[in-house]
Amino acid sequence: MNRIDNLFKNKPHRVLSVYFTAGYPHLTDTVPVIKALSDQGADMIEIGVPFSDPVADGPVIQHSDTVALKNGMTLKKLIGQLKGIRQTTGVPLLLMSYLNPVLRYGMEAFCRDIATQGIDGVIIPDLPPEEYIKEYKTLFTTHNLKNIFLVTPQTPGERIRFLDREGEGFLYVVSSRSTTGMKNSFSKEQTSYFRHLREMNLTNKLLAGFGISNRTTFDQACRYLNGAIVGSAYIKALKQKDDPASVTRSFIRELKGENTA
Repeated sequence: MNRIDNLFKNKPHRVLSVYFTAGYPHLTDTVPVIKALSDQGADMIEIGVPFSDPVADGPVIQHSDTVALKNGMTLKKLIGQLKGIRQTTGVPLLLMSYLNPVLRYGMEAFCRDIATQGIDGVIIPDLPPEEYIKEYKTLFTTHNLKNIFLVTPQTPGERIRFLDREGEGFLYVVSSRSTTGMKNSFSKEQTSYFRHLREMNLTNKLLAGFGISNRTTFDQACRYLNGAIVGSAYIKALKQKDDPASVTRSFIRELKGENTA
């Protein structure tokens, strides 16, 4: 069973997925950050492949991409860093990448190599679902990789059901029209959107992303959906101190509302 499926089978609620940019703040930080997240209670980890034009991302992630690229991070180097990562963690691991680096690497080689290193799924926001289904779904299935689809407040109900029917792993629920970033709380409009998705009784689990930054937003998302994805707030925390373990311990405990003593 794919680790993503196994996670939701054993923990259908309050799932915490954490995103970070590979090679940030330092080129060699990728594996230490994964270990810290795994040790401190992240249920799933999204590893961002830095890209020069991350159009869906806000300023914090854009900055981390710029730093990681200057550090020399590439998709090929990242895959090399992930060798043996399954000796470090058993939690589900996803790669988040824009399509261009993947196509340059070669889709078949990409699927083969990340599966070999123990990656469970990918998020490619600019890969059209129809193109994925027609050109690549069989390849992903062969390598037991989940391709995660995104839905937004502007996605029509019929389209949501199509993505739910064709998608696997979970649906990434974009919380707003804006790019990624931090918010102190969600609006009534956003929580109504979450409630609407829950009431659709979809097959896939639902994780909210974009705007999860503190206990309030995490709890709001989990009230309606199966969990949430945090990225910008964690990357901002990593920037503050050269110690992923202590930063991650404090960050996750504060996010979940646990005692930090």
